[in-house]
Amino acid sequence: MDVNKSLVRRSITIWLILGIVLIYFQVIIGGITRLTGSGLSITKWEIVIGTLPPLSNDAWNEVFDLYKETPQYQKINEGMTMSSFKFIYFWEYLHRLWARSMGFVFIVPFLVFWKKGWLSKVMMRKLLVVFFMAGLVGLFGWIMVASGLIERPWVNAYKLAIHLSLALVVLGYLLWVFLQYRYPREDIEARLPGLKYFLVAMGIQIFLGGIMSGAKASLVYPEWPDYGGSWLPAVLLERGVWNVDNFVNYDSSPFLAGLIQICHRSLAYILIISGIYILIKHKRLITSDRLWFIPGMLVTMLITQAVLGILVLYGSKSTVPVFLGIAHQVVAIAILLCTIIIYYFSDRSGRKVTASI
Repeated sequence: MDVNKSLVRRSITIWLILGIVLIYFQVIIGGITRLTGSGLSITKWEIVIGTLPPLSNDAWNEVFDLYKETPQYQKINEGMTMSSFKFIYFWEYLHRLWARSMGFVFIVPFLVFWKKGWLSKVMMRKLLVVFFMAGLVGLFGWIMVASGLIERPWVNAYKLAIHLSLALVVLGYLLWVFLQYRYPREDIEARLPGLKYFLVAMGIQIFLGGIMSGAKASLVYPEWPDYGGSWLPAVLLERGVWNVDNFVNYDSSPFLAGLIQICHRSLAYILIISGIYILIKHKRLITSDRLWFIPGMLVTMLITQAVLGILVLYGSKSTVPVFLGIAHQVVAIAILLCTIIIYYFSDRSGRKVTASI
């Protein structure tokens, strides 16, 4: 490989890795924003003007007055001090500023690489998909925020789950694009098909986790392994609860909290058992010598994730514990990315993949 090709490959590789890292941290910042109740502190969507925070006392009073008009302030945070408001404003501002920064980091190098002719047509199409999906995440983020500015003092749980899921789809897809670029493989049929279903189950689990977080379901049943002294949420056995209204107006009934909890917990058990089975059944699942430890790490993270989930439940007495909640989310993302890597490098025949990391 000559110097120019080496430079191109290295530049694009670094750029893609940087994008993956930035999105990972953006999702984490979003989790902190959610758990600290900061997501509704900025009531306007100003793409350009909103880049700068309030720079004077008058400006701070103006944005605080706008927040005072929200249901969250009137129903939950009435009497909040300016100092407390600045705290929640910081996290929402950082979340939005990080998104703007990611746009800059993605678009500027993309234009440079395109101008230099470094990007193939196939890569261009893949990157345009990333840009489109990233824009969709941002748009749905505002739709989610708007859902908490009308009547409910929190954002809609379903819209939160969709926003989170879309962000992780972008992250996972960008990782896949990176792997295809850096370690190309032609033998797609050789990959272990069961991992595809495991990956889908992981996606469903994260979506359920988003609903659980948005509906604050851990506050309804803050115990484990039972549900308020029963092995099944008692509310699910009541007559007349299985109706559309309890899915839509979930704040007025513990029905959705019970349903989501039992689904989220049950799928977690299935994922752990499946992960252990995959590890035992396919000891040489990854055929890259330097990634031999990844399947074992996946099982370790699955167990760690379950323990963190239990700790979150026990800690959810009046509010969801921020540190444990964020740790739970961080590990969930790591499991998702780890599964994608395993699937990409897996080979049911045990052959060596073309590119060894």
